[in-house]
Amino acid sequence: MKITITRTQTPKQKPDQNALGFGRYFTDHMFMMNYTEGIGWHDARIVPFGDISLSPACMVFHYAQEMFEGLKAYKTEDGRILLFRPEKNIERMNSTNKRLCVPQVNPDDILQAIIETVKIDSDWIPTLPGTSLYIRPFIIATDPALGVHPSKTYLFMIILSPVGAYYAAGLNPVDICVEDEYVRAVRGGMGFAKVGANYAASLIGQQKAEEKGYAQVLWLDGIEHKYVDEVGSMNVFFVIDGEVITPSLDEGNILPGVTRASAIELLRAYGYKVTERKISIQEVYDAAESGKLQEVFGTGTAAVVSPVGKLDWDGRIIVINEGKIGKISQFLYDQITGIQFGRIKDEFGWTREVK
Repeated sequence: MKITITRTQTPKQKPDQNALGFGRYFTDHMFMMNYTEGIGWHDARIVPFGDISLSPACMVFHYAQEMFEGLKAYKTEDGRILLFRPEKNIERMNSTNKRLCVPQVNPDDILQAIIETVKIDSDWIPTLPGTSLYIRPFIIATDPALGVHPSKTYLFMIILSPVGAYYAAGLNPVDICVEDEYVRAVRGGMGFAKVGANYAASLIGQQKAEEKGYAQVLWLDGIEHKYVDEVGSMNVFFVIDGEVITPSLDEGNILPGVTRASAIELLRAYGYKVTERKISIQEVYDAAESGKLQEVFGTGTAAVVSPVGKLDWDGRIIVINEGKIGKISQFLYDQITGIQFGRIKDEFGWTREVK
């Protein structure tokens, strides 16, 4: 794929690495590529970061035909730039596209676009511990037309953001509220896809949780409101009597997280018993009452691993591992971030160097 490059003539001042937050600052450039029915994907380009012009009738605004992905670039101590399992994000991207009737994008072209965009803004990659460059590819439907049907034109973009920790607490355990009134996703829906609609559906639960002083929501299944699905921004794991249990992906209502898959593979490689199956919220509380619930943690690109210190289910509060980071949570965080930042040898072949 040929990518034309137009460099900015007005580079921005880079933010203080000690106060990055998450998703607040954006680099000097962005990638763009168009799709036109009958032509395919075309006009790949890297241009100065800036606003885009769209018709008010643009279909993405009215029918939410859009998708996005999220991955990171990491700067190693010896100055290399690493991506972590980008092929998994690309695979999920096209899976989402299929569900949304968005045209498939050549995986090699997506990877090339990511690499070239990161390279042109490589001096934006922060170097302080725990910081990285967040990569946000996304596609929107651009037909200026009203009527419920797939668009005939699309815009694929990649923007970059230097980031710190997703949660202000960092690796310290977060408190989570169980949501049993509203529903995020159902079997046959789009829970397995990375689409904004899933997050829009979750906002009211997140708002409720924040009003009670909680950092995130633990969603239950949309049919019986009984089985655990996932946390708003993470997949979730429970350590019960030495066994690591995480909800299975069989019913298609849970996002197949890249960090989730990596955590499962790592744990199994190091001899831990990991089970993917349905687990009810009652089972979690029963395990806590019997003293068998040892850890709860979430995994995701943004936070990597986030231990859970407290769960609140309709006023029934349990404290996990005395509100401290558990052994398995710490192990996973150290291993995954060690591989991502090149501090630990990548025995799995997960990283890709940007050259």
